[in-house]
Amino acid sequence: MQDKIVLEATNLKKYYPRGSEIVKALDGVELKIREGEIVSIVGPSGSGKTTLMNLIGCLDEVTAGSLKIGNTDVTSLEEKDLIKIRRENIGFVFQRFYLIPTLTVRENVELPLIFAKKNINPKNILDLLKEVNLEDKEGIQVKFLSGGDKQRTGIARALVNNPKILVADEPTGKLETKVGKHILELFKSLSEKGLAIVIATHDLELAQATQKIIHLQDGKVIPKEKSDLYY
Repeated sequence: MQDKIVLEATNLKKYYPRGSEIVKALDGVELKIREGEIVSIVGPSGSGKTTLMNLIGCLDEVTAGSLKIGNTDVTSLEEKDLIKIRRENIGFVFQRFYLIPTLTVRENVELPLIFAKKNINPKNILDLLKEVNLEDKEGIQVKFLSGGDKQRTGIARALVNNPKILVADEPTGKLETKVGKHILELFKSLSEKGLAIVIATHDLELAQATQKIIHLQDGKVIPKEKSDLYY
C-alpha cells in the first residue's frame, strides 16, 4: 500500500437546522485515507454515514473543520470548483446502480466522458470493461443484465474518468451474497493499482474484509477500543 494521503478530514462537522434545534449530523470527525486503501464506514441509521459520504464526494458543504482531497482543501470552494474536483478525483457507485436501462453497457460507461466533453477512446473503454469482466457484454442493453453485472457496469462508469477515490454507497446491498463477494474482490484488485475506496455499508462481513473500519454513532467516530467491531 502507498503512504500518499488522498483524503484527509480534520474536525469535520456538518450541522443542520431542524425547527428550533441544531442537528449535529457529523460532529468532529477525523479521517485519513491513503492510496490503495479500502475503508468501510459503518453505523446505525442516523449515525452520519450518508452525511460523511456526501461530504467526501463533495456533494454537500462542510459546516466547520477541513476536508482535503489530495492537496486541495475543498471546504470553501464554490460549486463550479467542486464539480471540477468531483470529475477529476472521485467516482461514485450506488446501491441502486442508476444506469440508463435502454443504453448498452458501453454507452452507460461512456456517459461521464460525454458530460465532461472529453474524447472517447474505444480501446480505453474496452480495457476498462475487461478490468470489470464485462468485455463480452459491451453491446448488451443494461436492462437485460443481472444485478452483479449492473453493478460492474456502474463501477466501470465510476472509473472512466480515472478517479483517485471511489465512493461506494451500499454497493452490495441489492446483490446476492456470492455476487457481493465478487464485487469485493474486484474492489481489492482495483485498490492494488492505487485506487482508494470508501464503502458505506450495513454489511459487517463486508466491512470486516476491508483494511480500515470507521464506526460512526451520533455523528462521531467510535474509538476502536469502544467499538464492538473487529478492526
